[in-house]
Order: sequence, then structure tokens, then C-alpha cells
Amino acid sequence: MPIKIPADLPAFDVLTREGVMVMSEDQAARQDIRPLRIGLLNLMPKKIQTENQFARLIGATPLQIELSLIRMSEHQTKNTAAEHMESFYRPFDEVLASGEKFDGLIITGAPIEHLPFEEVTYWEELTQVFDWTQTHVQSTFGVCWGGMAMINYFHGVQKHLLDHKAFGCFRHQNLAPASPYLRGFSDDCVIPVSRWTEVKQTEIDRAPGLVTLLGSDEVGPALVEDPGHRALYIFNHFEYDSDTLKQEYDRDVASGTAINVPINYYPNDDPARKPQNRWRSHAHLMYGNWLTEIYQDTPYDIQAIGT
Repeated sequence: MPIKIPADLPAFDVLTREGVMVMSEDQAARQDIRPLRIGLLNLMPKKIQTENQFARLIGATPLQIELSLIRMSEHQTKNTAAEHMESFYRPFDEVLASGEKFDGLIITGAPIEHLPFEEVTYWEELTQVFDWTQTHVQSTFGVCWGGMAMINYFHGVQKHLLDHKAFGCFRHQNLAPASPYLRGFSDDCVIPVSRWTEVKQTEIDRAPGLVTLLGSDEVGPALVEDPGHRALYIFNHFEYDSDTLKQEYDRDVASGTAINVPINYYPNDDPARKPQNRWRSHAHLMYGNWLTEIYQDTPYDIQAIGT
């Protein structure tokens, strides 16, 4: 089954060209089925790129998905056209007031790692989002900074500044082969990493109920399950396109920012060569497994979520 998104959303044409099944709202209305309602709280500056990345992954399962784009109410993006935001995004305060519920919610990362959480301009509203997920969302997926923010808010696990950027493609070990979220995973897998901060496994171990599913000797824990809050936290970027790390590297080189060549990304670590994507299959597996677990657990009556 396809993902349901507005026909004029840029992701519609992108995914259609890639062979991902998409449908318009008119097509979806003719199917006698309740789609899974998935929200994307997009905190990234390049909104359209991030929409495409997540829509590609959650649109590749046999389930019908209805994707809703959400933004912080007062924060104004400088990198995406106001017309796009007005046409396709709803502010969180509007979603909150509506009382509607979601089967799943993805909270993206944000390029504000160096700031203490409490100094983020929208931190108070974001903590309201976290609390709201406990009564209005069946399962929440916090990604990179979004995952660090959630695990900090719910468990007090700190983010720690690194002395250099963790940047490249790193091997991660499958630490919980029996987990339904890792169904079909190999014993290890490659995940793109791009961050200046980390969380420490020792602090995760001290937090009751948390289970680390994927981890790396080089860059630490990557995927953590929080059953008590019906949440997953991933600190790295399965959703990245093949050239996302290249874009970040080229941007920093052009601006004169000190940056290392992303590790294990270009053939022979040569940035003149085309980067290789070695994470795509595991990315689809993980998000497909997440949606499958939601489908099995979520109430058919969506209003029963959180009750």
C-alpha cells in the first residue's frame, strides 16, 4: 500500500520517480481502510529534503500511511519558502487544540547541538510535545538531536560535547537480535553519523527500562528503546540520502569550516569519488519494522490511543 501525501507536495513527484507508491487524498478516500497516521515534527532547516527522506522510508511498506507535517508554532524557518510552510505544515498548537491522535510521530534532529536544551528558543513547547505524545501518540521516534532531547527529558540522560565531529559511516553492532525493531538485521550494519555530541552508554544503563539495540565501539550507542514511553531514540541518520554527508562536507569546505573527510564514506576516503550508500537496506528494514509494530499494537479506533 502507498503513502498518502498531498499531490502538490514536492515529495510526491520525487517518490513517484523513484518507484515508491504514493497516492493523492482523492485516491485514498476510495479505499475502505484506516491508514496509519504518522506525524513528522520537522526541526531541520532544509524541510523539503527531510520530508523526502522520511517519506521515502515510511512509504515503502505494505501499509497505507497518512503523513502529516508539523512545525513548532512560533519558530520561523529561514531556509524553506514561507509558501511551502503555509501550504503543507501545521503548527503544533493547532494540532494540540484539535485533540487529534497519531499512530506514530517522528521528531527530527536540529542543528543546535551546542546549545543547552533549556536555551533552545522552542524548548518549552517541545517539552509540551513530549508530554503530549504520552496521551496522543502510539509510538514516537526521536532522531539525532530529537532523540537526545527526548531521552534527556524523560530520563535525564545528558548529551556531551565531542572534541571533534563524529562524521562518516560507522559500523554498528546488533545488540538485541530478538528485538522486533531489528527483525531481518545483520549482525552489524553501517549507519551515517554527523554530530558534535554524544550520549554515554553508562548513563543509559543507569536509566530504568532503557534498552540499547544498536551500538558502535567508535561512536557509542545508536538506537535505544524506551518501552515505558512507547518510544525509540536513534542518534544517527539511517534516513540520509547517498549524498547528504557530501553536501555537509562540501558546505563546510566552501565556508572554510574545519572538517575532516567523512570516514568510510567515499571510496578510499577520496572526496573526488562518488560516495557509496551502504545503509539503505537496513534503513528500510528499521522503519518498516517500526511501522509493523505500530500496526500490530495501535487501536483500530484511533481515539483509544493513550487511554
